Amino acid sequence: MAQTRSLDLAREAFDARRWRRAFELLQAADGEHPLGPDDLERYAVSAYLAGDDTGATGALTRVVRERAAQGDPERAARCGFRLSLLLLLGGEGAQASGWLARSRRLLEGRPADCVERGYGLIVQGLLAMGQGRPEFASAGFVRAIELAQRSGDADLLSLGLLSEGQRLVHMGESIEGLALLDEAMVAVTAGEVSPVFAGIVYCAVILTCQRAFDLERSRQWTRRLDDWCASQPDLVPFRGQCLVHRSEIFQLEGDWPAALAAASLARSHLSGRSHVLLGRACYQQGELHRLRGEFVQARAMYGEAVRHGHDAQPGLALLRLAGNEPEAAAVMIRAVLQAARATAPRARLLGACVEILLAASDAMAAREAADELCEIARSIDAPVLRAASAHATGAVLLAEGEAARSFASLHEAWALWQRLDLPYETARAQARMAHACSALGDADSARQHFEAARLVFAELGAACDLVELERAAGPARTARPGALTRREEEILSRVATGATNRQIAAELGISGHTVARHLSNIFDKLGVSSRTAASAFAHEHGLVGLVRHGPS
Repeated sequence: MAQTRSLDLAREAFDARRWRRAFELLQAADGEHPLGPDDLERYAVSAYLAGDDTGATGALTRVVRERAAQGDPERAARCGFRLSLLLLLGGEGAQASGWLARSRRLLEGRPADCVERGYGLIVQGLLAMGQGRPEFASAGFVRAIELAQRSGDADLLSLGLLSEGQRLVHMGESIEGLALLDEAMVAVTAGEVSPVFAGIVYCAVILTCQRAFDLERSRQWTRRLDDWCASQPDLVPFRGQCLVHRSEIFQLEGDWPAALAAASLARSHLSGRSHVLLGRACYQQGELHRLRGEFVQARAMYGEAVRHGHDAQPGLALLRLAGNEPEAAAVMIRAVLQAARATAPRARLLGACVEILLAASDAMAAREAADELCEIARSIDAPVLRAASAHATGAVLLAEGEAARSFASLHEAWALWQRLDLPYETARAQARMAHACSALGDADSARQHFEAARLVFAELGAACDLVELERAAGPARTARPGALTRREEEILSRVATGATNRQIAAELGISGHTVARHLSNIFDKLGVSSRTAASAFAHEHGLVGLVRHGPS
């Protein structure tokens, strides 16, 4: 009777999507008396969604064995194929292949149109995709979709549409592929797909939209994923990835503090789970620190990203550029660009490559990179790529002395960035437009564009861009490093790395009140009113990272 009551409570918690509660109750009930196959499946699902991958794998293994022993090979194979898929997504390719073979064997002698075979076709196709053989996956994905439609299996249909959509995007057929992804999401957002597969589809669709440079779809599905995760507070597997996506969207929309908070939370959530996703969260946090001029933290996060298997480029090369090391940055970006073969990774590098090569005075190589980005933008025809291409071309034209053509190209980029509602990229285009206006002798327009860009950079906290902008615009302030005392330079150096007043006080052995007084004096001497503007001055004059001793 006690176990019956526990099972009733566990099933209620499961139906309410209270995954941690369901997992704990089912685990306790299983300890009293082994669960039957139906409750074991609930146990596997709740364990997985509560973050216990080992418990989920063990429970599914038992389900396969018990279903087979009870003479139900179809349901045994279905669980085997699902276990194979989870293992594959977890990076266990060899085990996934083994369970795929075992599950297929369970279906020997069963009808060819048995719906369970569809799950096997999905895993088989994904294995082929992972081995770089997408051409071997298409027939299986299409057949899985047919089996799902015939049987009304919403889980299989969503997986089939997702897989074939991903394959098409990978093959460069983005329009057809994205249409299949939209169709897969119809069932997911309608609540027709079971939770584990809904989470898989959500995350995979967002990643695929990003690979296809479809910013608007990425935004829409990230918001839906955020809502879906929020409706299940106990959910573990997909929340970390959702937080990374949220951080990226916050960054694009100009809310950098929220983006940094989401990236930091993602790191905490993903710790001990997915190294790949953890590396991505670290890289995202590094990007935000770099943009804010917090170079010490940025370098640390890029290092963490690499340790977890995520490439730190182009962020690390751009960090070297921001540190006034254009030659070193150029060496980095050339090497990583040479190693990148696929179109999408190259497209993500080429914009940064143009910036770095121009700073390193290699205008010819910068022109080649801009031209390649232009060709990619023509072939993929995504607004974000068209904007990036127009910006890069405008930058190169300006360096080549073609100010009028440069302004036209940069104006195109500016208009596209505005339409996409990306404030940072919009301001960067406007800053370059100001340079073009100056070259054309239009001082009034140059001042207007400089000021508009400066306001956005200041609001965002884009310290590095403020440095470049004020240097190019000829800042009104006349202060120089010699106007500051040694102690003020030490404090300003630490402010520029993102340290708080309390941290500075502890490091220098002075009171927080003293730090605040010094900061007030620094602001007065520099003619600035914010930590961001003061940080920009520190970066501009090489005051970051100073460690001095002696009287102040």
